Amino acid sequence: MSNVTIGVLLIIFLPFLVSLFGHGSVAKTVALVASMLALLLSVEEYGAVFPWVIGMIVAAVSVWERFRHRLMA
Repeated sequence: MSNVTIGVLLIIFLPFLVSLFGHGSVAKTVALVASMLALLLSVEEYGAVFPWVIGMIVAAVSVWERFRHRLMA
């Protein structure tokens, strides 16, 4: 596997990797499904953008809620 392929897979699965730092299993599942959908739609030009962005939003909110919960406690 070339370095470019590994880099592309890392970017596509970034929402799932970010969601692992979050709190809650639903956000991890949604981010994983969005990443897999982005991988499947990446054969078309700009096909993976929408599921990737949705996955990143879900993952970012999950991580934000974890930090907010820790700051309140």
